[in-house]
Amino acid sequence: MARDYYGLLGVSKDASADQLKRAYRKLARELHPDVNPDPAAQQRFREVTTAYEVLTDPKKRQVVDLGGDPLDNGGGRSGGGDPFAGFGGLGDIMDAFFGGNAGGQSRGPRSRMQQGSDALIKLRMTLEDCASGVSREITVDTAVLCDTCAGTGCQEDTTPSVCDTCAGKGEVQSVQRSFLGQVVTARPCPTCRGFGEVITDPCGQCSGEGRVRSRRTITVKIPAGVADGMRVRLSAQGEVGVGGGPAGDLYVEVDEVEHDTFTRDGSDLHCTLMLPMTSAALGTVLPLDTLDGTEEIRVEPGTQPGTRLLLTGQGMPRLRSNGRVSGRGDLHVHLDVVVPTRLDGRQTDLLRELAALRDEESELAANGNGRVNGGLFSRLRDSFGSR
Repeated sequence: MARDYYGLLGVSKDASADQLKRAYRKLARELHPDVNPDPAAQQRFREVTTAYEVLTDPKKRQVVDLGGDPLDNGGGRSGGGDPFAGFGGLGDIMDAFFGGNAGGQSRGPRSRMQQGSDALIKLRMTLEDCASGVSREITVDTAVLCDTCAGTGCQEDTTPSVCDTCAGKGEVQSVQRSFLGQVVTARPCPTCRGFGEVITDPCGQCSGEGRVRSRRTITVKIPAGVADGMRVRLSAQGEVGVGGGPAGDLYVEVDEVEHDTFTRDGSDLHCTLMLPMTSAALGTVLPLDTLDGTEEIRVEPGTQPGTRLLLTGQGMPRLRSNGRVSGRGDLHVHLDVVVPTRLDGRQTDLLRELAALRDEESELAANGNGRVNGGLFSRLRDSFGSR
């Protein structure tokens, strides 16, 4: 079933161009994303914009009046249709050879209303912010709908006039002779730039663009579990198009700040704790500030360099593609045994006495190791240096 374009604008089928424009202006002021952030209103604005584009195009409006839908590409043709339909028509094939519209068949003026482009802004976030998710107010500088002309580009109570150069067709044709005979080519009208109409009395605020630059503040919600480089899309919050066209999207890209303690590997976190060799030998309890608060790390006696402790479920939230969190990663604690680089006489004597009590020199000799000095200190140093 064909769409009711007249009903979308709330006008009758015999509505004039001025009535169409007034109806669109009124609806644009109510439904534009810069005015009404409701998703339903944004969808309605797209439909109203499409209806206005269709009904202001004479050829498309004629299709609507005949009961068809000019935007319906479903086709439904039988075998008796255009044999070049799969290639876009014979005219498109000729265009590929001659670089323009062949055969003198006009395509009609193009719409002044254009889709707006997307915008991108980076948001610096700490690891803690990425873990918990945040709601931030950000300032963006984009093109927004001109509130004076509602995107039409014209002064109040004025309308564009038909282009004298192309008579509203949006293109001009030229005839050239070639080995195939006469070839008629078409190019956009240089006067109206292909629109078929000229704004003779442009809006004083936007100079006929239908949009103006504006700085505004919006709120963005960043879900928990995001990582550096991820983007959050805000629909219809980007640049408003020329002629008051629908706005593009705004992408907020996460710029994660490097953390002093933790490094991130997906949803897992890693950190290194420096452990004195005496604590590694005797065992101890070390405090560690995690994302969930202070955690006591219990180090068992005899812990070796490179030991890794696993704290399950204390990493980053796992973010699914649909934006929902599914569990959390783990926290990997790497223990790094610190060997002293300087010892005074008393400390050296104590270590040698410990080595003698442990009979480490005999153990080294039994293992075929020619180094018999240093005892425990040397073993810890060698173990640490070999990593």
